[in-house]
Parts: sequence; C-alpha cells; structure tokens
Amino acid sequence: MTSSAAHGDPLAGALSRRTSSSSGSRPAGDCAMVMFGVTGDLARKKLLPALYDLANRGRLPESFSLVGFGRREWSHQEFAEQVKTYVMQRARTDFNEEVWEQLAAGLRFVQASGFEDDAAYEQLGQLLVELQDERGTGGNHAFYLSIPPNSFETVSQKLSVHGLARRAKSADEPWSRVIIEKPFGHDEHSAHELNQAVERVFASDDVFRIDHYLGKETVQNLLALRFANRLFEPLWNNQHIDHVQITMAENIGIEGRASYYDGVGAARDVIQNHLLQLLALTAMEEPISFDADHLRREKEKVLEAVRVPADLGAASARGQYASGTQDGEGVVGFLQEEGFDPDSTTETYAAFKLGIHTRRWDGVPFYLRSGKRLGSRVTEIVVMFKRAPNLLFTQADERQFGQNALIIRIQPNEGATLRLASKVPGTGMEIRDVNMDFSYGRSFTEESPEAYERLILDVLLGEPPLFPRHREVELSWQILDPFIKRWEAMAEQPEPYAPGSWGPASAEELMARDGRAWRVP
Repeated sequence: MTSSAAHGDPLAGALSRRTSSSSGSRPAGDCAMVMFGVTGDLARKKLLPALYDLANRGRLPESFSLVGFGRREWSHQEFAEQVKTYVMQRARTDFNEEVWEQLAAGLRFVQASGFEDDAAYEQLGQLLVELQDERGTGGNHAFYLSIPPNSFETVSQKLSVHGLARRAKSADEPWSRVIIEKPFGHDEHSAHELNQAVERVFASDDVFRIDHYLGKETVQNLLALRFANRLFEPLWNNQHIDHVQITMAENIGIEGRASYYDGVGAARDVIQNHLLQLLALTAMEEPISFDADHLRREKEKVLEAVRVPADLGAASARGQYASGTQDGEGVVGFLQEEGFDPDSTTETYAAFKLGIHTRRWDGVPFYLRSGKRLGSRVTEIVVMFKRAPNLLFTQADERQFGQNALIIRIQPNEGATLRLASKVPGTGMEIRDVNMDFSYGRSFTEESPEAYERLILDVLLGEPPLFPRHREVELSWQILDPFIKRWEAMAEQPEPYAPGSWGPASAEELMARDGRAWRVP
C-alpha cells in the first residue's frame, strides 16, 4: 500500500503495512458470478455497488459476468437497469459510463419460482456456457448465496445435480466456489450440519464464509500493529494487560428486520461471528506466515482455549431497548416494533465475560458486548493495561489519570488511540490522561476499499486468509451455546434499557463485580 503517513503521527507506522492476503492490486481472472438473493437488501446496498467499484478500480476482467437468480420477471436489460440504479445510489467511486457499459454487457438474469426450480437451474447452466463462449469467462464460477441459511443446502444440492458445481482436480481446471453469508447455523449442531451439507458439494477450500468485519482495514492491520512493532508485543500478555473490551454498538433499532432478527438476537447476530473473530485476532500467537492455514490454525487455538465461567448468570447480561427519546426524537421500544411478538425474549443487547486458558492470557478477562439503540455507533477493541505502581506520584490525584489503554477503532473513524499519563504544564506535578491518535483518514491519501470489495476480490482470486473455516465457526458456537441455552430456559424477558444509553444495568454490574467499568466511547 502506498501512503503518505505523517511523520508526526506516532502510530502511523504501526498500521502502514497490509497484513492481508497477497491480492493487493491484482485483478481477478476470467470468471462469472451467480448471485442468489440478488433482489435483497444486502445485494442492493452492498454487493452490486461493490462489484461496480471493483470494475471501476480495474480489479475485474473485461470478461467478468454477473447472473442474477430471483423471482422477478426481469429481462436481462431490465436487470441491468435495476443494477445501474443501485450502483448510482450506493457506489463509492464516481460513475464512469465506459466502465458501466463494460460491466452491463455481462449482466444476465434467470427468473425462478424458487430455489427448487429445476428449469431455472437448466437455464442457468445454458447461460453460463453462453457466457463462457461469448465473453470468455473460462468456465470459472462463483456462486454467491445471499439467502437465508435454511436454503444453503437446497441451492448447493441443485447446483450439484445440474452439474454447475464441480470440484477441480488440478489448478488448470475451471473452478467453482461458493460464498455464504452469516449466520452459519443457530447453534453448534446446526452449524455442523450446514457445513457438512455445503462441503458435500464444494471442496472445503472453495467455501468462502463471509464475515465482512474481516475485510475492514483496521481489523487486518491489527496483525501489523502487534507483530510489526516491537512496542506492543512484549506487553501483550497477562503480566501487563489487565483486561480487554470488545464492543460493537449501534445507535439504530432493528430497522424493519423483524423477520430476520426475531429469534436470532444480538448474541447470534454479532458476537458469535464478528466479536469472537476479533477476540481471536487480538489473542492469537504470531502465525508462521499470512497463509490461510497458518492464520486459521492460530485463531482456532485461541477459540479452543476460551473458557466459559462457571456462573453463567454473573458472566453475562442481556437486554431489550425500551421506548423513549434518542437524539431528540421519540423511538418505539423493541417489543413495539412492527412484526414482533410483545412477549418476545429475543435480546437486542448481549454482553459476556470470557477467559482464555493459555500461558499468555490466563487471568485476563475478555469482555464482549453488542447492542442496538446504544449511545453511538462504534466498534472498537480496548486493551486496558495494568496500573503503574503509584510510588513516585504519591501526591497525584488518581482520579485525574487512569490506566494506559490502546483503543483500536474498527468503525467509524478507523484508526487507533494510545492513552497515557502526562504532566500538566505548571510548577506542580499534576498528572492527567492524554491521547496519541492515529487516523487512516489523516495518514493515508488513498481510500481504504469497502470490506465487501476486498472480500469479493479475494474470492475471485482464490485467496482465503480472511474467511473462517468450518472449525472456527463450530468452535465459536461451542463458546456461545451455554449462554444461549441458559437464556432460553429463563421465563422472563431480557432487562429493558433506555434508548441512547449503554445498555441494561446488569451489564454495568457484570463489570462492577470485577472492579472495572465499560469504556464510554
């Protein structure tokens, strides 16, 4: 990555290297993508604009073709017009008519009555052959399943039955890859069955499980921060670190997603995938290389070493946002949202305390939390260091300065902040916390690619380091399942909390029992 890192930025060097796969600026090779669920919100808001941005950045070949698969009665031209609308609304790069015409020339649409429509798969097969002959896609196909998880097995089987998914026996043969969106099951058992169903059709190396957080630059550069700098790694252990907080907070409600969210909740929706992946990257040992197998091996070791506290009640908190006022506007509570059962026990806030049973991390608690209708939109990792012995500054008021902390901001305002104590100018020895701040926006001239751009390109290139394998998914469910089973056995609803707050009182109590407190972003 070329950059214009400011010489005065104390953390710019820490995050200036890319720790991602080797895709870099390489364009994808000849290929076609088939998108199931192409009319859904994710495709309209993220996937289709990301494909245009990749094309606009020169990352897609001229042969690249996209086939939409859905119920709409669209011709190829009508599909192209719809895609153009989404692109112009959501693309991050400027609209270029020449780029659009090249991309639009490869757009096709297959109308299907449902995912079991055999005639539609036959038509899809014919279209892919035509695209290979007319546009030179090379017979390479990526199948993006932006659909509910209960349809993954059906679509995979249909692709296999109709000869559309095949396992390449050598690197010279055309490839077939599948991209699946979370959630990967709803517990360990269902995740295991789902993984088996998909991998009966596709080779494990050809299954790409999308966790868009792993495509964010700040997440990837967490590895650079740790392993490319002498400053942090010697302190990255239980001798110096007091605890770690990982937060993903949203200031919005469910936004009309009742059909998806009810019965899923914050723990399954966010903590099982995003936050446990962040935990693994924060706690993992240095891998031999950035090869996918080496990275996954170290992450799996962390997840295998995670220990769930014996007292699940004391180590967890759950809540539902109530009605009230947020940012000066009245908002309805979760149970009053359209489409929800007023007796729903689905949580919109979840927090957990976990331990990692390794020599490096023994005794260091990891606190994870996620929720909706909270004080602000933020995702961050806070590494809180132990207090320095207050021997020299005995007259200093400890209320004026706290513990050193490294705050890694995933979103928004991606970057990192190092909090340390400093003397206040004057004749006395007054100590106060100050921040040393690094921001991507200030330190680099080039814009970071959107997460889906990066991940889609890696799929087309066959670069798997940023994608969790089935073992990681199942280990994550092993960690979460005990908490969820306990919650499901409880008769009462989750504790209500005020919109715009930082969650239910039980979340504060979770930290207070250990003499700690959540950081307020």
